[in-house]
Amino acid sequence: MAWRFDDVLTFLKVVEAGGITAAASELKLSKSVVSKRISDLEEALGVALLHRSTRSVTPTEQGSLFHDHMRDALRGIDEAVEVVTDRTGPLKGRLRVTAPMSFATLHLGPMLADFARLHPGVEFAIDLDDRMLDLVAGGYDLAIRIGRLPDSSLIARKLCQSRRIVCCSPAYARETALPKSIDEISAHNCIDYANAHASRLWQFLPIAPDMRPRTVVTRSHLVTNNGEVMRDLAIAGLGLAVLPLFIAADAVRAGRLIHVLPDDEPLPDTIYAVYPPTRHLSHRVRTLVDYLSKRLANGVPWMIPSDQGSAS
Repeated sequence: MAWRFDDVLTFLKVVEAGGITAAASELKLSKSVVSKRISDLEEALGVALLHRSTRSVTPTEQGSLFHDHMRDALRGIDEAVEVVTDRTGPLKGRLRVTAPMSFATLHLGPMLADFARLHPGVEFAIDLDDRMLDLVAGGYDLAIRIGRLPDSSLIARKLCQSRRIVCCSPAYARETALPKSIDEISAHNCIDYANAHASRLWQFLPIAPDMRPRTVVTRSHLVTNNGEVMRDLAIAGLGLAVLPLFIAADAVRAGRLIHVLPDDEPLPDTIYAVYPPTRHLSHRVRTLVDYLSKRLANGVPWMIPSDQGSAS
């Protein structure tokens, strides 16, 4: 019995969707048809590809190997098709994107919605996770990453800079003698980000360009892995926080947070578009990266004047 390409595509969808029911819904097929395709493929290959239980479906060791190799093969097919077809036509195909939770919900989501309206032939699969997921193993076409990137074989394109500020609530400012310099931060309760490396070290721009960044060791009594939760804890008056402006700006404008130490700026982060190395970058990926770069090139939407919301 020879394997069929439709059966392979169905198997890949089952693995990516996490189950036969979800895959059947996405493929607009009945569960019985999806199950039959998987069984036919297993019979043709002579191996079990999936562990089946009443609660979940997971790939076997052979299934994982087959999934990874076939996913890479399909990516090569997509590249071949794009090389020989007219790139001036409508965009078509699937884009699998991963991005940090807060940045995506606050800003990236509306941009992707606009892009999807411009290119209705593109299908999106968007995973939100503040951790740096493995792009190749996860089958991602593109990642949005924020910070200082580790060395890797991935390709990174800078989209924009992400300024950060030290902030707190007006209530915290009334109840506590706010720091007059970064050296006094260590005496305060601080709210930290769990996913950052050495998060209890806050780094600030150097006094002069040829000097090293200034470092402060904080006393973190609240640590979380989500920036919006950090913002809400700061608004509640529970301490100082270093937040990116794309999270803090609206609260500063509304007076729910104030900018502490406006003359001492934390080291900014950079927002990157990151994608796996390939000889022929997908036209879909290139078009999306160009679009995001243009949207963020002429002043990011969350910027506020440097003196607005400052603590006096």
